[in-house]
Amino acid sequence: MPLPFEPIIPIAIITAMFGIANLGYHIAHHQRNDGKPPRYNLDNWDRALMDRDLRLTGSLRGQNDNEVAPDEFKVNSFYRIYKRVY
Repeated sequence: MPLPFEPIIPIAIITAMFGIANLGYHIAHHQRNDGKPPRYNLDNWDRALMDRDLRLTGSLRGQNDNEVAPDEFKVNSFYRIYKRVY
């Protein structure tokens, strides 16, 4: 028994929409992590280093190898005035 042609178009549309949504999510995730793979199982030490990287470079995933910190690093604080929610 041959396959009827009526369901082919809706299945193709649904498949294309899932593919477009997946591609959009992948691009957004890639941009958010500066093109690096995502981090999993972060503990307080990792979060503190990410906070330091944010203050040094302006990016959570950016790292800096200079021996001397920029002048802005002296005045911005690691401590927050609100409680973090993880």
